[in-house]
Amino acid sequence: MTESKHSTLRSPAVPMIDLERQYAPLRQELMEALGHVIDRRQFILGEPVAQFEAAAARHLGVHATIGCSSGTDALWLALAACGIGPGDAVITTPFSFFASVSAILRAGARPLLADIDPASFHLSPSAVAQVLQHSSHAASVRALLPVHLYGQCVDWEGFAELARKHNLLLIEDAAQAWGARHHGIHAGGLGDMAAFSFYPTKNLSAAGDAGLVSTQQEKLAERARALRQHGMRVRYHHDEVGWNARMDGFQGAILHVKLRYIEQWNDARRSAAARYHQLFQNAGLAESGPYPGQGVVLPQEEAGNFHVWHQYVIRTARRDALRSFLATREIGSEVYYPIPLHLQKALTTLGYGEGSFPESERAAREVLALPIFPEITVEEQQTVVDAIAEFLSSPDR
Repeated sequence: MTESKHSTLRSPAVPMIDLERQYAPLRQELMEALGHVIDRRQFILGEPVAQFEAAAARHLGVHATIGCSSGTDALWLALAACGIGPGDAVITTPFSFFASVSAILRAGARPLLADIDPASFHLSPSAVAQVLQHSSHAASVRALLPVHLYGQCVDWEGFAELARKHNLLLIEDAAQAWGARHHGIHAGGLGDMAAFSFYPTKNLSAAGDAGLVSTQQEKLAERARALRQHGMRVRYHHDEVGWNARMDGFQGAILHVKLRYIEQWNDARRSAAARYHQLFQNAGLAESGPYPGQGVVLPQEEAGNFHVWHQYVIRTARRDALRSFLATREIGSEVYYPIPLHLQKALTTLGYGEGSFPESERAAREVLALPIFPEITVEEQQTVVDAIAEFLSSPDR
């Protein structure tokens, strides 16, 4: 007796992200934009970058934006333009990409860390308040650097109150949050300065590395422009030591094209996140947070926020086993982030150790990012949820 044809079919692969689906409809526009750069031979800064900067400033509702070579350089530019340097301390989160701390070190300042809120994964204002009250380095704190993680703005009122009380600068790490809003204000327009990344997997992405700094203050913008060109305001006249952090013309041209589509792409991500919510609830897998039991804790949009879902991150108790199971079904997933910054080998000199930030450490053991991108289909999302349901139905798996 022959086996049923349908019983041998494998579920379709679900990629973590599929850039081909985004680039294919834009190919002609992008090639024309790149051709314009070649024809004008403006390969570094120039008109392509200036046009993107102007459009980006309008989109964010800010006074100025400064294009640069990467999100990491954007963080450093924001810190340096604000005058952060040796003798200063900056408070940020241990649950973020490495650049959130390395940029502080590169500016010559001391990173101080505070734990996260277990529901949002964001830097906790109450934990920051404890650092400001009890740290031996509190007197040297000049700035707070909260991270708008996974596409959602932090509890801005909490940080704004701390900044007012302690006379601190507020610098946004908005690398994952292009288009996110807090009470109608775009990420990038909340603090003194903000830093964005256009790494190829971001919601608004370049075809390589690129970044951007935003600010409402011309004085800060002017200094950031100089710092990205070795401290030059007049060609070959160096007023201070800066860095080569300029944006390529090709990246500016690509970003200018893609900026026209970012709102519809973010809306598509929001629709995909809503579908995941419904599918998990329909499957009986959704648990109330913040900590997982037998099911999964779903990410939530905080009150007053417009979440752009750079990542859709669940919490689950058997994360590593689940990820391995999904891989056998050719379903993409990723862990952002498996090792908190205070436990990274390169940052042992910060003086923290295991147990210093228990919420960050627990999150690092439990978070799992599922496939989400504007073009993901309902069928692909159903495949993801069905696979997770199958895994969770077998506790010994």
